[in-house]
Amino acid sequence: MTPAPTRPALVVFDLDGTLLDTHVDLVESLNHTIAALDLEPVSYDDLTHLVGQGARVMIERACRLRGHPLESDALPPLVERFVAHYAGNMPGRTQPYPGLVAAMDRLKSQGYRLAVCTNKMESLALGLLDKLELTRYFDAITGGDTFEYRKPDARHLTGTIDRAGGDIARAVMIGDSVNDIAVAGNAGVPSIAVPFGYSDVPVNTLGPDHIITHFDELTTELVEMLIRDFAAKVAV
Repeated sequence: MTPAPTRPALVVFDLDGTLLDTHVDLVESLNHTIAALDLEPVSYDDLTHLVGQGARVMIERACRLRGHPLESDALPPLVERFVAHYAGNMPGRTQPYPGLVAAMDRLKSQGYRLAVCTNKMESLALGLLDKLELTRYFDAITGGDTFEYRKPDARHLTGTIDRAGGDIARAVMIGDSVNDIAVAGNAGVPSIAVPFGYSDVPVNTLGPDHIITHFDELTTELVEMLIRDFAAKVAV
């Protein structure tokens, strides 16, 4: 009997610090937001300690960093201020990381599916990718408010895989932070880390299955190797 053909894999990307270099626009919108409280601006060096859980947590962390912890009722208007500024200035100076578009073209040409799983608000993720004319690459784009749970909860990634029409046994997660590597581990999916994002620790300390330093390294051969090796490891 002829074996069934192997189903093309699904490659799931984080957004900020993985797909896109968003740091300039995040810092500008965050500083615009906390200026309403007369707080000292944050810098790029601060950003690695602030991002990863969406706008609400980023604002809370920035205020705490500046010695101004927020009461719960003070947060909603600040989130609205951040979203209005960020969305109103898209795409700003945000750009895909070098080699990303060519890598996605490579994968798509081989029938691979692509998705985004980010803790950024879904509306902001969709708006930003649309402004950069990248939406067409993805079979699903989910944000931190798409479901009732977010990374590192495994259900954020498994829900994204389902929406993209993928198979969890044929999926890989790529990210720059602890949440990305953790959600892959929690979901039982191999992970690829990138060191050029916003992690506040070296990505090799997060325990990814593989690290790439440039998207030129993201090939179908690498994806297949990771899926094969991960399945073998789990089976032991």
